[in-house]
Amino acid sequence: MTVQLPLPESARAPEQVDSAHVRAVLPDLAYLRAAMVNVAFIGPANARDRGWVLIDTGVAGTGSQIAAGIASRFGTSRPAAIIQTHGHFDHVGALKELGEEWDVPIYAHDLEHPFLTGQQSYPAPDAGAEGGIMPKLAPLFPRSPIDVSARLRSLPDDGTVPHLPGWRWLHTPGHVSLWREADRTLIAGDAVITTGQESAYEVAVQQPEMHGPPRYFTPDWAAAAASVSLLASLEPSLIVTGHGRAMAGPEMLAALHRLADNFEEIALPRA
Repeated sequence: MTVQLPLPESARAPEQVDSAHVRAVLPDLAYLRAAMVNVAFIGPANARDRGWVLIDTGVAGTGSQIAAGIASRFGTSRPAAIIQTHGHFDHVGALKELGEEWDVPIYAHDLEHPFLTGQQSYPAPDAGAEGGIMPKLAPLFPRSPIDVSARLRSLPDDGTVPHLPGWRWLHTPGHVSLWREADRTLIAGDAVITTGQESAYEVAVQQPEMHGPPRYFTPDWAAAAASVSLLASLEPSLIVTGHGRAMAGPEMLAALHRLADNFEEIALPRA
């Protein structure tokens, strides 16, 4: 049986939601659910041209939705960069079109570059992972690489994040996470998520729970466990993840620590 870590309504981060469904959780941080995945915007509303950064680019077909969210928050200003937490299909769907439209650099961890330069497909998913219908559908999800090599850049070796003073990137293998120490804000990619991505019902209703990365797309569970332990050790006060609502406060943190301390029991697929 799957072990769940439900999150109460009181653990949801306070949000201001605009007409384009962009959810602002801080004056300079907002996110948008584009179909089944979140994209994040770092920068104040109405930031100047090249004065903000986009994190991830959704699934294919959501470019217009993302553009509408951007127009609602920033008007006509363009981002200074796109940062990819990783290259799974549900995080790079509009990457090529938006990168070309804005003539913008794209940053990703070096280990993700083969998936973003047309060189390598992602490993086959684990269709036998428990938790719902999504693992069974996963073999139908795109795994082929995209090619944005002309715009692709490496994240700096010193952990800084281009165009984002005060932020650092952390290698949470399979992803990068972004961390701002000043206010203990974490953008976690899929290293942890706040809804069950294996269940179509939970994907639809965004039932708030603390989870490890999607079971069907995680090839290295030892690295995943280490990543969750690292993120819990940061003691974040606010977390925005690739799937699910933004969460904040002591109940969120307690669930994150419980996930880290009991990762094998809670997160790993059953044999």
